[in-house]
Amino acid sequence: MFTLILLSLFLLLLFIIRKFCLRKFKSGKNVCVLVLGDVGRSPRMQYHAISFAREGFNVDIIGYPGSPPLKEISENARVRIHYLRPPPELRDKLPRFFCYVIKVVWQTADLSWLLLHKHISDSLITQNPPAIPTIPICWFYCTLTEARFIIDWHNYAHSIMALSLGKNHFLVRLSRIIETTFGYRAKNNICVTKAMQQDLEKKWSIRAKVLYDRPTDKFHPITLTDRNEFLHKLAEKYNISIPFSSGFIVSSTSWTEDEDFSILLNALQEYEDACEDGELNLPDLICIITGKGPLKDFYMAIIDLKKWKHVEIKTPWLENEDYPKILASADLGVCLHTSSSGLDLPMKVVDMFGCRLPVCAYNFNCLSELVKHNDNSLVFSDEKELAEQLKMWFQDFPDNETQRQLREKFQKNMFISQQNDNDWHSNWKLNMLPCFQE
Repeated sequence: MFTLILLSLFLLLLFIIRKFCLRKFKSGKNVCVLVLGDVGRSPRMQYHAISFAREGFNVDIIGYPGSPPLKEISENARVRIHYLRPPPELRDKLPRFFCYVIKVVWQTADLSWLLLHKHISDSLITQNPPAIPTIPICWFYCTLTEARFIIDWHNYAHSIMALSLGKNHFLVRLSRIIETTFGYRAKNNICVTKAMQQDLEKKWSIRAKVLYDRPTDKFHPITLTDRNEFLHKLAEKYNISIPFSSGFIVSSTSWTEDEDFSILLNALQEYEDACEDGELNLPDLICIITGKGPLKDFYMAIIDLKKWKHVEIKTPWLENEDYPKILASADLGVCLHTSSSGLDLPMKVVDMFGCRLPVCAYNFNCLSELVKHNDNSLVFSDEKELAEQLKMWFQDFPDNETQRQLREKFQKNMFISQQNDNDWHSNWKLNMLPCFQE
């Protein structure tokens, strides 16, 4: 009942705005970028905001606080950030379903207030997932203010929810209905892969443009001098020492259900066993895993039980400026992203490719749109394959001529691919900007 009253008041206020204020405050150049998550950990939505600002738009970003946003956001006069208030933490006090209901009501009220509080937007772009309550609220706002409603499909909300709730759960079915109903009614839809574009049209008759993720300028190779300087900083600032004789791998994660880190841990165990055998002349291995998320404590408990002599795992939280440098300094990247829908691509690999870092990536349906096995990187299907790739890559390190040639081949093909493709902003201008010039 409270939600219905709140929604009715929200609609009434929006009607008043539309009737009396709409033409006075709309300029055609006001855009709202909405992410129902940590703004600083939403690179694609931040890139949208930066591109809008570069093209002369005034940008309001709505999202949650946490990680600091990019400097191009925080220091941009055309961009304003409006932070949502995190919902109360009630998991230890109430059943899971009631916690979810309270969270949705809280988010509905808070998001509605912020949409009303900021100046009126001519266009609103929101990411999906999540779908609840974001998509319906944004659609109502855009309908009553005559704003352009755009959905950026990063994945399917219902497929992510199904990982923990099961496909037939009420909330999963509700999320699917919301995605279908409002996705079809959006003025524009964009998505991250051709596979998702085809799936949206085939299943729901939703026509979307593909806007591939691209690395920004800060993701690039660095010189040996810069690498040595960063490794020195890594030791001083993060207490992580990378000896010259050790192999250095990096993986980034949001520690969620769509990344099974037991695959990497089991592969590292096999690598440790091979080091103990001493037959392959393998170096000690430093594995740095960056990121925050709900399953981090679970995996850290497993990692803490390991008594490895030749493999060391570090899990620092890096500043924005240090993340590209650690990718450019590593010997190999590892990606465990599996995609709940099988239709999205891991942005972490996009960033690694920008730094010319070869990757071992877990294989799934549309990965070949980005990673091509034995062409620009390696693809594995289980922990055994990953362990073999790690041993092959680091055998006789750092003097393995086969590995050196393979690395040069991968880096050359990454470079050729990026030359043939546009950078983020050029790609954005080609696929997004025309929507706002209609």
